[in-house]
Amino acid sequence: MTTAVHQDPPQRRPQPAEKPPAPAAPGLRTTARDYVNRLRGGELGAFPAVLGLVVLCLVFAILRPVFLSNLNFANLLTQGAGSIAIAMGLVFVLLLGEIDLSAGFASGVCAAVLAILLTDMGWPWYGAVLAAVLTGVLIGLVLGLLVARIGIPSFVVTLAAFLAFQGIVLMLLKEGTNVSIHDKTILAIANDNLSPALGWALLAAGVGAFAVIQLRQAANRRRRGLTFAPPSLLAVRIGSLAVLGGIAVHLLNQERSRNVLVDSLKGVPIVVPLIAVLVVIGTFVLRRTSYGLHIYAVGGNAEAARRAGINVSAIRISAFVICSTLAAVGGIIAASRGNSVDPNTGGSNVLLLAVGAAVIGGTSLFGGRGRVVDAVLGGMVVAVIQNGMGLMGYSSGVKYAVTGSVLLIAAGVDAVSRRRAVQR
Repeated sequence: MTTAVHQDPPQRRPQPAEKPPAPAAPGLRTTARDYVNRLRGGELGAFPAVLGLVVLCLVFAILRPVFLSNLNFANLLTQGAGSIAIAMGLVFVLLLGEIDLSAGFASGVCAAVLAILLTDMGWPWYGAVLAAVLTGVLIGLVLGLLVARIGIPSFVVTLAAFLAFQGIVLMLLKEGTNVSIHDKTILAIANDNLSPALGWALLAAGVGAFAVIQLRQAANRRRRGLTFAPPSLLAVRIGSLAVLGGIAVHLLNQERSRNVLVDSLKGVPIVVPLIAVLVVIGTFVLRRTSYGLHIYAVGGNAEAARRAGINVSAIRISAFVICSTLAAVGGIIAASRGNSVDPNTGGSNVLLLAVGAAVIGGTSLFGGRGRVVDAVLGGMVVAVIQNGMGLMGYSSGVKYAVTGSVLLIAAGVDAVSRRRAVQR
């Protein structure tokens, strides 16, 4: 009797899972429609600042054609650089829903340290700059500890620091002494220009780096199966930067001196690439690092961020450190532009213009929304108002009134857009 042998059916080899097809890139028209829908939903971003900047430039150009001169264009870029640097630091604090009212006089303290070390003690410029920046770090650390560890509201802490730093500046400068700065390197920051060739080279490098970043970001999102920007939109972004940058460099490379025989004045001001580098670094930190994501998370909902394992106290302390460090940079720029440091350095309307620059540019006073570039856009709006109205002969009182009105409108737009976003 023959016994049947049972054989198992042959097993099939597991087939590799098929990757889901990458989503098609939306068209330029679809991207534009989505952007309009976001604007209607309350996500205005920097749109009001850009629109206001364009309108203001057109109005002043029509009323005072000298507004478009090469010399005035260069002045616009340099006169607001110090406030823009301080405003970039304030963005980090505002993202947390906090405020730093001492940033202006903190920059004055750091500038006084710089001037005293350079002029009175004969330090080299790099040692004095390092000491000034470290002074800013120390100031931010103290403020952050008082806010995050002790629990004192930032408004009270920084208001007290505002008064204290004003007194410290007076003591450092011996109750009103003006300390002149003679170091050529420091003076060059806000007063000298790049060579025309170097200006073009930096623009080419910047546009090239921006193009590589945009293309790599789109490729990475496509590889992960996420929506990505269409090639047409990438071309518009890269082309716009190249065209606008090219126009700016071309204008700045023209002769601006009224007496070429005595002194030639052309090229991109040195402070412009300095601000650009700060913007790139700040944008990378906020958008491409876990630390930046933690700042947005804490600003959006501190309790939820704490439950997610984020060290909220450390984030708050670090934001104040960054704010005061960039205030030190702003103080160095102000000292360079003024060729000296006096008790008014960092005072007067410096803080108001810096806060106004951040808010007008699109950073929310309620926390959780804003970018470093907002400080640049808002700073240019403020600089255009101050410069244009000065050319038209208006008094300082009118300038302050208009700037304050623009700040109030920006804060109102922020509040209304946030309410609309919540209702949706």
